[in-house]
Amino acid sequence: MAECSVAVIGGGPWGLALASAAARAGSKTWLYSRKEREGALPEGVTQAHEYRQIAEVARLVILAVPSQTTGEVAFALGDFLDGRHMVVHAIRGLAKDTMAPLSDVIRRESPVRRIGAIGGPVVASDLAAGRPSVMVVGSAYPEVRRAVSLAFVTPTLRLYETDDLRGLEWASALVGCLMIAAGYAKACGVGPGLVAAFISRGIQEAGRIAAAAGGDERTLLGLAGYGDLLASMEQPDRPEILLGSALGRGKSLAEAKAEAKLRIEALDLIPRVTEWASEHGVKAPIFHALAHGILAVQPVSEVVRHLMTSPVEGFV
Repeated sequence: MAECSVAVIGGGPWGLALASAAARAGSKTWLYSRKEREGALPEGVTQAHEYRQIAEVARLVILAVPSQTTGEVAFALGDFLDGRHMVVHAIRGLAKDTMAPLSDVIRRESPVRRIGAIGGPVVASDLAAGRPSVMVVGSAYPEVRRAVSLAFVTPTLRLYETDDLRGLEWASALVGCLMIAAGYAKACGVGPGLVAAFISRGIQEAGRIAAAAGGDERTLLGLAGYGDLLASMEQPDRPEILLGSALGRGKSLAEAKAEAKLRIEALDLIPRVTEWASEHGVKAPIFHALAHGILAVQPVSEVVRHLMTSPVEGFV
């Protein structure tokens, strides 16, 4: 297999953007999707038709599938992958049953041990179009981080590395939740100072949660956390932002989901994160407000009152 050979599993906008970026970097790139695609593939990308083919042609496999199918995909791939392969996921989410990072799911369901994740402030549309972008790759294995760098880096795509895989995975999942809060805060009519406080405190809470899960709190204060959230806040058409904005304008949850159009993994994750934080003794009033105020469609005044009167936690 060629040193720079990449297979992306997942034919949605994010999978297509990753495949396009790898091909643009000169990597031999394949794309596998369970659904029939309409239209041409990005230039330089070849359609793969089965997992066996992926294992034969690619050393680096990128998963860009919904979080709830990660275990199923990893199990199916496991029949064909071995120690030569590296699997890196680019998914916002955690295991539904255990709240484990998805790297743990991949490790459990496949023989692959060299595993990583992609996160950070990269925007799918920018990545697909070749506009300047930044990503973060996390893995405990330096060769995994090098492989992703070799496969993707170009003059328009910069890659930062971290060995804090767990922190990166929790950051991606928690930022997905905070996007809803950001959309809500910007739409509900509160001042910019309160929006800034809402977002800053949310990231700090996310850092405490990630640290309790075994990650590095500082990971949330960099590109994987703050950077990712700031980029998302500038995307008014992002589903999480659309949903939060609709709720901030007084829409029902059903109406907000309809405006968002796409499935939002954070909706299922928020109550589980809130419960997990409580069980692990982590104070998380922003996530509590998300679960029991914003998603419960409480009046804006009640959500704000709860946040303004909750005990001050952590550093400022």
